[in-house]
Amino acid sequence: MLAIPLLLCLLDGSGFDALLNDALTRNPEILAARKKLEAARQRPAIEKSLPDPMLSLGYKSVGSPLPGQRLGVEPLSNIGFMIGQNFPAPGKRDLRARIAIKEADAITQEYWQVQLSVAARLKTAWHRLHHAHSMLDLMERNRQLQERIIKATEARYAIGKAAQPDLFKAQTQLTLLEAKVTKFDQERRSREAEINALCVRPLEAAIPKPPEVEPRESVVALETLYQQAQGWSPMLVRDRTNIQRTELALNLARKDSAIDYTVSGGYYNMGLMAPMFEAKVDFNLPYFTRGRQRAMVAEQAHSLESARRSYQATGNTLMFRIKDDWLMAGATWRLLRIYSTTLIPQTALTLESSMTAYETGQVDFLTLLMNLMAVREAEESYHEAMMDYHLALIRLEEMTGLILVEEN
Repeated sequence: MLAIPLLLCLLDGSGFDALLNDALTRNPEILAARKKLEAARQRPAIEKSLPDPMLSLGYKSVGSPLPGQRLGVEPLSNIGFMIGQNFPAPGKRDLRARIAIKEADAITQEYWQVQLSVAARLKTAWHRLHHAHSMLDLMERNRQLQERIIKATEARYAIGKAAQPDLFKAQTQLTLLEAKVTKFDQERRSREAEINALCVRPLEAAIPKPPEVEPRESVVALETLYQQAQGWSPMLVRDRTNIQRTELALNLARKDSAIDYTVSGGYYNMGLMAPMFEAKVDFNLPYFTRGRQRAMVAEQAHSLESARRSYQATGNTLMFRIKDDWLMAGATWRLLRIYSTTLIPQTALTLESSMTAYETGQVDFLTLLMNLMAVREAEESYHEAMMDYHLALIRLEEMTGLILVEEN
């Protein structure tokens, strides 16, 4: 039970593992999220840096606008330059850098969430593909069974012991099977195309048939899932990080009233007279913008409360979804056990018995047909429950980062 960011080390390069490796390394959603993260990681250095220094070039002339006029004769004529550097109030740059770090941390969690989402979608498509193959195999077995019933009905009809409507009903059931085969063949093709799209492969590329697996009961306790999600879930960690980022932004808004200053120095060529030097310090005066500063603080205070409420809402939704899927997994597992150990064997024995009895004329066609439909419904329900069971576990994987379904 490992988190998706550590999953690549578990891949052996074959079967589903090869598909998952392609998805995690080539999927454009993951690559876009990775580049977004790499861009965000550059931001702290930018925010930590001082503003660019300013260079001013200029001259003063007397008697003419041309540069250097009366230079060395008139004391007001000069040619020179000034260099200035702005220095934000102590602590501002550090706060901005820490805010940028928190933003990068939040984007990191979004990156992991994208990986989890792509892996979960791939697993879901893989199990839906497995379900489509299983249903096609089931339809083939049912077709053979239906053909056996048709032959028996034709034989009885030939000797006058079966009604013509019975023969039509048997043939109608075979047509209904063909319709289901068409439906599940379309599902198989769609899931293969979905898998290829997630793995950035040609949509017509061959996908290996998922192997038959014996479903295994998940023994992870609900409290374990809660604890794992609360400590690891990228969505919750992202929201917690956003709270920390907003707290820093509130501190920065409060610090905005601190005075910034700009240090400047210059040199002026006076011609034949002694050169002139200039130095000055400029201060901003935030005292005249108190209304704006109070609004900035209020804005960040409201943003902080919003971030806290978003975290609470995300946690509530996540815990509900975990419990809902955990309950679904438990219910579908119990259904699987009922179908596999009781219902399917019982309906199969009943059908086989009624087949023999029908061939000897001991039961009517309607009884045989009802028993056949009971077997078919039980087997279809078993495969539906198996798919629902695995899909519920896959959703739990996406929310907690645990590996609950190990593919072959």
